[in-house]
Parts: sequence; C-alpha cells; structure tokens
Amino acid sequence: MTSPSGPSRKSLSKIACNRLQKELAEWQVSPPAGFKHKVTDNLQRWVIEVVGAPGTLYANETYQLQVDFPEHYPMEAPQVIFLHPAPLHPHIYSNGHICLDILYDSWSPAMTVSSVCISILSMLSSSAVKQRPADNDRYVKNCRNGKSPKETRWWFHDDKV
Repeated sequence: MTSPSGPSRKSLSKIACNRLQKELAEWQVSPPAGFKHKVTDNLQRWVIEVVGAPGTLYANETYQLQVDFPEHYPMEAPQVIFLHPAPLHPHIYSNGHICLDILYDSWSPAMTVSSVCISILSMLSSSAVKQRPADNDRYVKNCRNGKSPKETRWWFHDDKV
C-alpha cells in the first residue's frame, strides 16, 4: 500500500515542517507506550511500529502504520494506514484503511501523531473480535489503483470497537 507519490506530494508548508519537527523531537524524548518511530530522512512520511497492548486480542502482535502528512498539516489530517498485513479488526480493512473518525471528520489541529497513535491502539485494544469489516471485499475492490482513504465518505456508526 505504499506508493512513492503518496496522497499529496506537495512539499510541506513552513508551519507543517515546524510542527512535525517539534512532534518528532517530543516523540524521541517521550514516545507513546507501544509505539516506535522508524527513523527515515523523510519528514513527510512516518512509519510507526505498533505493538498490541498486553491483555488484549492483539497482545504482543506487531504492525506498522504509515503516516503521510499533507502540505497544510496540522490544519489538515494526515493520511494514516496500516501497512500489510493489517490487523484483523472490525474497523480496519485488509488494504490497511482505518475507519476512525479522528482521521477524517473529527480531526482537530490540536491532535498530534502521538494522540492519533493512542487512539488507534485504544481502538485495537477495545475490540472483542478479530474480524474484517462486513463490507471489506467490496470496499477494497473499490479502492484499487491507490485510492486514498481520505477520498472515502465514511459512515461512523459503531463506537463499541
């Protein structure tokens, strides 16, 4: 699911660069528990290792998130997907797209990469079943050719998992 061009490959604004450099510095001092930033020289695309929380269905399982930052971050939400293989979860599609309102309609510029990661880990941790969304096959088929999850009109109706 990684593409060299990413969702929007315009260079980052000065505000976005400053904000990301600040977030990265804070991350290096105090990363959120269960996450590890894989260091690259690309400030616009982060790869983050996620380890499932103890006592959950995903305990000690390791996954990778890819976070692509748009030109106008933090005014615009980053694109966040799981790299293959994505965890089996009722709100995570097999192509890595995540149905989580804070990544789309409920995004706020006050959010950070750390707060997004914590929300994703919370979503994973609260799940009682390991399964794909009911519409996984149809959704993934419609997302061929690198369609961004930000182009999807999500319907946020289930806050139980």
